Amino acid sequence: MTILYLEALVVIAASLSALMAGAWLVQQRTGNSGWVDTIWTFSLGLVGAGSALWPIEGAPQTDRQWLVAVLVAVWSLRLGVHIAIRSAGISDDPRYADFAREWGANSPRRMFIFLQNQGLGSIPLVFAIFVAAHMPGDGLRPADYLGALILLIGIAGEALADAQLQAFRTNPANKGRVCDAGLWRWSRHPNYFFEWFGWLAYPVIGISYADPLSYPWGFAALLAPIFMYWILVHVTGIPPLEAQMLRSRGDRYRDYQARTSRFFPWLPQA
Repeated sequence: MTILYLEALVVIAASLSALMAGAWLVQQRTGNSGWVDTIWTFSLGLVGAGSALWPIEGAPQTDRQWLVAVLVAVWSLRLGVHIAIRSAGISDDPRYADFAREWGANSPRRMFIFLQNQGLGSIPLVFAIFVAAHMPGDGLRPADYLGALILLIGIAGEALADAQLQAFRTNPANKGRVCDAGLWRWSRHPNYFFEWFGWLAYPVIGISYADPLSYPWGFAALLAPIFMYWILVHVTGIPPLEAQMLRSRGDRYRDYQARTSRFFPWLPQA
């Protein structure tokens, strides 16, 4: 069993590396790094759903494998289409554009390495999907339905936050202002929060609660929410985005920062 799981890890890593190499080619040809996140999202959905349906020792796929595969596909399709529509309306993503200016003449090579790191860094996410889908046992447990509910809430919450931000931006009266309406009144990054929240589904599905030691691989699913929180809050999510907002909105954004929770939704300060 351990060898099979290690083989899955190798296939997951190779697939993500190849797909992110394709994202680099698209970015280089179009000059629009917004397509990087679009391809990353669809790549994660493709490899994730494929890993969920990966047969173990020739056995047919279980209901749990199909459930996880469908959940991953729904997440990927919703977010990927949203990012694709956004990318089609811009000439470049400000976060990646900042990287390119910083890297200068070495930008193509540095971008390739960056995207490879992004792909390989996503291995814990896909492996969490894999171990959750392959939790032993026939039929679906209450934990499986709870995990599905968590992911669907995450998808719906993120979609609502994205829609509220889009509506705010398309209103000419809001030009130069900071969105603090709806969910954005409770968190500076409600879309990121719900994205993270959805990844809690996989440890809920993957851990055996009746006998935790019967499937120790299930605890590897905890890597998904841990890794996603770290990425969103400390690396490529909030830090570069807030730096860009401070440059473009200045004191208006500083005021928003002072009264609004950074990540977890909470009552705004007076």
